[in-house]
Amino acid sequence: MIRTGQELLSELGAAIRARRIAQNWTQEEAALRAGMGVRTWRRLEQDGQATTEHLVNAAIALRCEDQVLGLFPIQAARSMDELLKQQRKVAPPKRAARVRKAKRT
Repeated sequence: MIRTGQELLSELGAAIRARRIAQNWTQEEAALRAGMGVRTWRRLEQDGQATTEHLVNAAIALRCEDQVLGLFPIQAARSMDELLKQQRKVAPPKRAARVRKAKRT
């Protein structure tokens, strides 16, 4: 089923609220732990409206930051060549090997 953006935002807000309640926190306590204002937290719970930074801070405060990275998984490779290509794209760049100069005696 395809959902609209507004439906996803509403569901996200409800999930954040449920997670906060499961932690037995007030909105004020959750906002403080997330480093944001109470009005921002309320807006996040009511309709999912917040900046990406606020969403990440809420996820950290609610101890579910690992799931944030799972929002955009890398598409599975269809061949070994594609897999190697994907790995090269995300691998950190290799540092050039240092060449030592010979000591003069």
